[in-house]
Amino acid sequence: MDYLYIKSLHIIFVTTWFAGLFYIIRLFIYFKEAEEKPELERNILQKQYQLMSKRLWYIITWPSAILTLIFATWLLVLQPDWLKESWMHIKLTFVLALYIYHFSCQHIINQIEKGYLKYSSTSLRIWNEVATIILFAIVFLVVLKNSLGWVFGVLGIVGVSILLMLGIKLYKIIRTKKDWDNS
Repeated sequence: MDYLYIKSLHIIFVTTWFAGLFYIIRLFIYFKEAEEKPELERNILQKQYQLMSKRLWYIITWPSAILTLIFATWLLVLQPDWLKESWMHIKLTFVLALYIYHFSCQHIINQIEKGYLKYSSTSLRIWNEVATIILFAIVFLVVLKNSLGWVFGVLGIVGVSILLMLGIKLYKIIRTKKDWDNS
């Protein structure tokens, strides 16, 4: 019974962690796009996005990342045989990639706290999709577990990645056209 409680808590904190990761990049994009506003508006917006980013990151995202790790470790202690499974090794590789992604977002938070952001809004939009791809990969691996299933899952991830990149490119084209039409 303890296992189900621990698993439930792990899923809850994975969910809140991903919610934080998805939304933080949106705040980064808004912060960056505020640079194009007149000075007064830019200052107000960027201060607000700094505050929102700080609260989201340190009150929701970081605690969720830590609690995810604690409950995941606890699950592995309860189910040590999972560490013998190839799907788990691949999943843990994606989890490592997710923590690297998380630390890269921390780097961006540090920039915003200093009042600047060196990335373009387009590159941030692309970066936002990395978490989506990792989420797809982890869910497919956990649900499918068998070797043939995760192979198709990885192929699906590649397909989703291509679609996401095409979607971002299309969005940029549409947005540029709207900006051009409004000028």
